[in-house]
Amino acid sequence: MAADAELESLRQTVSELERRLEAVRSIAVGLSTATSVPDLIREALNISLKVAECEAGSILLHNPEKKKLVFSYVVGEKAGELTGMEIDPDLGLAGKVFKTGESCISQDAAKESDHLRELGELVGYKTTNIVTVPLMSPGGELFGVMQVLNKLSAPFNEHDVTLIETMAAQIAVAIETARLHEEARLATIVRFVGNISHDVKNMVTPTMTGAETLGMVAEDCFAKFDECIRSHADAKDACATISELREFCPEIIEMIMEGCEAVQQRMAEISAAVKGIVSKPNFEETDVLSIGRRVGVMLKPLAQKKGLSLDIQGDVPPAMVDGKMIYNAVYNLIFNAIDACGKGDSVTFSFQGVNGDIVMECADTGPGMPESIKARLFTDDAVSTKPMGTGLGTRIVKNVIDAHGGTVEVTSELGVGTTIRCRIPMTQGGV
Repeated sequence: MAADAELESLRQTVSELERRLEAVRSIAVGLSTATSVPDLIREALNISLKVAECEAGSILLHNPEKKKLVFSYVVGEKAGELTGMEIDPDLGLAGKVFKTGESCISQDAAKESDHLRELGELVGYKTTNIVTVPLMSPGGELFGVMQVLNKLSAPFNEHDVTLIETMAAQIAVAIETARLHEEARLATIVRFVGNISHDVKNMVTPTMTGAETLGMVAEDCFAKFDECIRSHADAKDACATISELREFCPEIIEMIMEGCEAVQQRMAEISAAVKGIVSKPNFEETDVLSIGRRVGVMLKPLAQKKGLSLDIQGDVPPAMVDGKMIYNAVYNLIFNAIDACGKGDSVTFSFQGVNGDIVMECADTGPGMPESIKARLFTDDAVSTKPMGTGLGTRIVKNVIDAHGGTVEVTSELGVGTTIRCRIPMTQGGV
């Protein structure tokens, strides 16, 4: 008899283990087929109710800002009324489990002093029995509870609680993983938008400088023109006074239009980033020298304002690159060089084709930089030597060069100047 009883006990144990394994398998399959986080959690909750043979269930997640437990996911006939409802984290069976971190089984909810009867009365639903289990992150942080209620067959037993705890653990991992993925995605977007904001600020600066210069030239020309009118000069002399404006205006307007177009493109990228789309490189045959010259047009007024010379030179054939990304890299390299230099210095940017690579070199005669700054220049630890700088410019350059499978080298000597050399393949992906 003892042997028969022991055998029966083993059979029940094996049956329960098989039940748990099937529950885990079912949830794993459900999670793998869900297309969004809410769908994923609802599917897992549905499977849990089916395996536990229960009528309804809910997942309450803690909102630290509101200091509430929120019915975030509900399955059952009252799902529409309960979803989004909030309760204090120290009330009800849910609050009890959230506070203690220990599962609770209630065979007769009506006799439970902690049971929130008024909640059931509010939505018109009667709870007969209920199991509440904690939801914990892999690190042991309690972030919510899971409840399953109204078992359809026999009362809940210890095996049911263990099974529900197993399923809750699976769901907790899924929720935590989804949260971490979302945080990582948002962090990527924040970094990306930060980079774009840095670019936009740089793009607007020379545009504003050009507009200011145009305004000064125009004011001077108009003053001379007015003087011609007052002195009754002939038409030839009057027209001569605006020759400088006529010569200067098209170049500045082109520069301003270039700047506006560049900002518009970056704003489009911000929009894509907010939607969770961070653009991958778009490789196509591009005249990189013309990109350099466009950047030169943009930044020449800024260089002139600081009293230094800017020269764009070189000869290189078209290459398979992402033109927008190369523009951003060249722009940041030249802008940073101009920013570091003072009156009388020079900035030279050159393009060369060397053994199937494009070599882009930005050399300046500025103050140079100490070894401690140079060593961190193209890393995530890059720092700016400017009071309000962020070091983003060099990181943007590094990201562009990395996306093209290239390399960056820096040579710098205090009091002599700095040279940054970027090397990228002329072809990408075997093209």
